[in-house]
Amino acid sequence: MSGTLNKVMLIGHLGDEVKMHYFEGGGSIGRFPLATNETYTNKQTGERVTNTDWHNIVVRNKAAEICEKYLSKGDKVYVEGRLKNRQWQGEDGNTRYTTEVHVQDFTFLSTKKESMSNSGPQPSQPQNTGEERTPAKTTPPLNQPEDDDLPF
Repeated sequence: MSGTLNKVMLIGHLGDEVKMHYFEGGGSIGRFPLATNETYTNKQTGERVTNTDWHNIVVRNKAAEICEKYLSKGDKVYVEGRLKNRQWQGEDGNTRYTTEVHVQDFTFLSTKKESMSNSGPQPSQPQNTGEERTPAKTTPPLNQPEDDDLPF
C-alpha cells in the first residue's frame, strides 16, 4: 500500500472551556484540552490505577463556534481528526513543540450535568435547562423507504 493515514479518534472529557480566537477575515479557531483515561488493576497490589492522558484539540471556523456554544468543562465528546505537530519560539527564546488533534468531525456525547445525574438519584421527570444541545448524528430508521432513482 503506497498511501498513508493520519487519523485520530478520541472519546474524552473537556478539561477546560473552549478558548476562541477570531481572525480579521472572519475565520475562527477554538482550542481545548481533552482528557482520556486508562484504568487497570495492579496485579501485585490489587488496587485500581487510572492514568489520564491530555490531548490538545483544535477546531476551526463554524465547528469552533458550535463547540464554544455547546461544550463546557467536564462534557464528554467524541472527536475525529488528524495529528499535527507545531513549533514556535517561546518568550524565553527556546523552541517549543506541541502535538495537536485538528478536528474534522465531532459528536457531543453527554454533559457534565448528565454524567453527574446518572450517578445520583434520578428525578421522575426530565428537567429542561432551557439550553439546546445539538443532537448526535443519527441514521434514518431502516423501515423508512428512501427516495432514490435506483432501478433495483
